Amino acid sequence: MTTADIPPPQVSLLHRVSSIVASERSLDEMLGEIIGLAVQVTECDACLVYLFEKETNEIVLCASQVPHTAEIGNLRMKIGEGITGWVAEHKAVVVLSENASQDKRFKKFRGLVEDTYESFLSVPLATGGDLIGVINVHHRETHIHSPEEVSLLTFIGEQMAGAVAKSKLAEENARLKEETQEMKRKLEERKVVERAKGIIQRRHGLSEEDAYLQLRNESRRLRRPMKDLAEAIIFTEELSKRTGTD
Repeated sequence: MTTADIPPPQVSLLHRVSSIVASERSLDEMLGEIIGLAVQVTECDACLVYLFEKETNEIVLCASQVPHTAEIGNLRMKIGEGITGWVAEHKAVVVLSENASQDKRFKKFRGLVEDTYESFLSVPLATGGDLIGVINVHHRETHIHSPEEVSLLTFIGEQMAGAVAKSKLAEENARLKEETQEMKRKLEERKVVERAKGIIQRRHGLSEEDAYLQLRNESRRLRRPMKDLAEAIIFTEELSKRTGTD
């Protein structure tokens, strides 16, 4: 099949997915795009996106069409738990056109109004055999999911999984870089404070602990960061050495 054989709405969807996948969107933006694509394809009443957390072997609610402020990042389920957990475990699609809550795999989660909806379609977000997450779409009333609808949402899950994985990696790398910079900053600050503390000890004949307390108390009194005060003490010491004063 060529692009010319695909109906225009699907061509538009394919182009949009390709554009998103090739972009440098943040993770939150990527999740928002997934919800937008799912709504476009299924005309659902609600869409939830879960991401897999390797450290805990859980899937975590990370984005939703219907606001879930308290649940985002907090609603978790083990792999295999509920229908969503089953989809994550088997990396397989679940299609329930009606009576979704009657499915033997169903588990109700507090705070999810979607659990009261009639229809439920769940597809995995997976790339290269690796689970990234799960996309769930819900309809309040009975909804017959056409093969085309299921196929398109599955396609979205397959194509977007790699993009989400890339965004997650980029955010993790940014976080690690920020943590490394913060550690370096604290180490430099500690070196400066230690040096200033040594100067105070020599000048006033104080113990290490008393010198630190004097530096800390002066920092509080002047309402200046301890590092700034320590740098001022070091500057004064170096200046006195250059000028031969004490």
